[in-house]
Amino acid sequence: MDPPAHFAKGKRFLDEIPVKEMILPLVVIDVSAKAKDNPDYQISMDDVKAWETKYGLIPGEAFVAMRTDWSKKWPNARAMRNEDEKGVAHFPGWSKEVLTYLYEGRKITASGHETTDTDPGIATSKGDYSLEMYILSQDKYQIELLANLDKVPEYGAVVVVAFPKPKKGSGFPARVFAILP
Repeated sequence: MDPPAHFAKGKRFLDEIPVKEMILPLVVIDVSAKAKDNPDYQISMDDVKAWETKYGLIPGEAFVAMRTDWSKKWPNARAMRNEDEKGVAHFPGWSKEVLTYLYEGRKITASGHETTDTDPGIATSKGDYSLEMYILSQDKYQIELLANLDKVPEYGAVVVVAFPKPKKGSGFPARVFAILP
């Protein structure tokens, strides 16, 4: 669990995240087939629009999870990073266009993914964590290393994000589970 203060100075710490932001409607956008074909895949507006065509507009205050099935590589750290011979990691990530749409347009509360980082591996290999910084600077939180997104519906479940709330905590393991309809 990365609260805003994880990267963004002056933003909320773990103990400042209220319970109402820990129990949310769950939206799962499945890009697993695309990530399987292209490990550098970044979720696109086409993916989001396809979801919205099927289910309606993404609700405000939702938790949006990007399903890539990357969690199936866990706990093999080498497979999770998927580095090439030059040491560049190749794993999927978010895109700025999608994050801007979700956080500013749809007013979601939080997002999550199965990889170790928000930014795709090719960006993090260069020390670029600008997408994670974007989320946290919006005073929102994110969850990394989600698992079992293939076992929940794309829409209709409720997610519970549970974590200890140490004073001025800037990150902590979280227990995230879905309540199915």
